[in-house]
Amino acid sequence: MEVTLPEEEGLPKDFLRLELDLCSRLAEIDFPPPVSYVYNPLEYAWGPHRQYVERFCRTPKQFLFLGMNPGPFGMVQTGVPFGEVGAVRDWLGVSGAVGRPVREHPKRPVLGWSCRRSEVSGRRFWGLFRSIFGEDGAPEFFSRCFVHNLCPLVFLDASGRNLTPSDLPPPVRRCLLPVCERSLAQTLRLLGVQTVVAVGRLAEAAARRSVGGGEGERGVGETAGGEREE
Repeated sequence: MEVTLPEEEGLPKDFLRLELDLCSRLAEIDFPPPVSYVYNPLEYAWGPHRQYVERFCRTPKQFLFLGMNPGPFGMVQTGVPFGEVGAVRDWLGVSGAVGRPVREHPKRPVLGWSCRRSEVSGRRFWGLFRSIFGEDGAPEFFSRCFVHNLCPLVFLDASGRNLTPSDLPPPVRRCLLPVCERSLAQTLRLLGVQTVVAVGRLAEAAARRSVGGGEGERGVGETAGGEREE
């Protein structure tokens, strides 16, 4: 799938450029066993992801909800963080072509909008804000908030089991996390974020390190839940 940036200069283009730079840096990292497959939704689901950013990341944000990395039935399928298919399609109004990873595990196919599995955490996450802001309330939510992942990559072992960054060997984490944290620090500055709401302990720790290396004062809080995006 062709990866292109918007022609119009502005926040969405700058944000997407940061993400592409992060992907380039991550592509230089070797992921040895137990990792057998690496998916990058920003490559094969760029269209929906770009649409999400162009639609909802046009202004500075007070709050950033930060997940760890994509889940197999959420962003892996839609290109949107915490991207449970029904929520992304019906509440966010995001659509577009979703391709396939270059190497795909037969037990973890990318089916895009045809995926019938529902990512429980993504459904709960977006369902909460849908209940607060109403059926047409996504623009109001995104007027002050944005949702993002620390790492855009998905890791699977030979059996198809999902591996979070916490599951990776320490030497690999020491290569991966600093790259992601530097990108996050740039993102926080770009969006003017005042408060990071991290989903899980690893995301919280990464956010605190990124905030510590940035300028100004920002708060970091952790939500209840596990250590992964979805």
